[in-house]
Amino acid sequence: MTIKTFADIIERAKSRGPRRVAIAAAHEYEALWAARHAQDIGIARCTLIGDVFKIQELARQHDIDISDMEIIHEPSIESSGRKAVALANAGKADMVMKGKMETADILVPALDSQHGLRTGKALTYIAIFEVPGMDRLIFVSDPGVIIAPTMYQKVEIVQNAIDVALALGIQEPKVAILTALENVVPKMPATVDAASLSKMAERGQIKGGLVDGPLALDNAISARSAEKKGIESRVAGRADILITPDIEAGNVLVKSLTYFAKSEMAAIVVGGKVPLVTPSRSGSDEVKMVSIALGNILAD
Repeated sequence: MTIKTFADIIERAKSRGPRRVAIAAAHEYEALWAARHAQDIGIARCTLIGDVFKIQELARQHDIDISDMEIIHEPSIESSGRKAVALANAGKADMVMKGKMETADILVPALDSQHGLRTGKALTYIAIFEVPGMDRLIFVSDPGVIIAPTMYQKVEIVQNAIDVALALGIQEPKVAILTALENVVPKMPATVDAASLSKMAERGQIKGGLVDGPLALDNAISARSAEKKGIESRVAGRADILITPDIEAGNVLVKSLTYFAKSEMAAIVVGGKVPLVTPSRSGSDEVKMVSIALGNILAD
């Protein structure tokens, strides 16, 4: 089944059964709500890591039952992140989730060369949007981990995004390499990189999806725009995955989708030993549960 909505993500996770989730800095209402409901619908078994007194008090204030969840007392943000990663390394967690902390706080222990979650692949951030009026989910990468990706890192960003889309049942996902325009301009390195990535996919160096670029955002998602500009492409106007040239462009795009287009966003970091569930700190409790469901699907 091709997943087209967040409801589909949750249903797929339900069919797989619960996965173990280590939640770092779990003293956050939305994280506790998501943990409770993820357990109730059978997609997660949660371990809460953080200041035990804050976690218990928050649960009491909001009437969230956490009596069937393990709580590990690690009072600092730093120590809770390290403990969550350690549980994953010990095979005691199938995914790690950030609670009341920034993404960087969980990435630091995850990227540690000795005790982290590295596998030799790049860790990359993938935001998945349910956009009002669109008939499919939209993936954006990388708006959260790699600041100014090299060409080699862009290859891994694209491949990781394709692999996630394939795991969600999207057959031959369409990938648009975004730049400011759709022509190759030597003075604009991002357009040269985009053309190279497109050719690499054509030659089988990037597998599983259709990759085209450079493409501007309008002709990547609007068939009418692509037609008006005379762009002949199997990706233009139909893109599932949008690859941004750097973290700043990615961050602006995901926040624009969230605040201007009123889209909901689930988020995950892949490429490590286990998925890192990294929903936005401003994300709703429901969307944080969708991010857990996404981690469930990718946990293998």
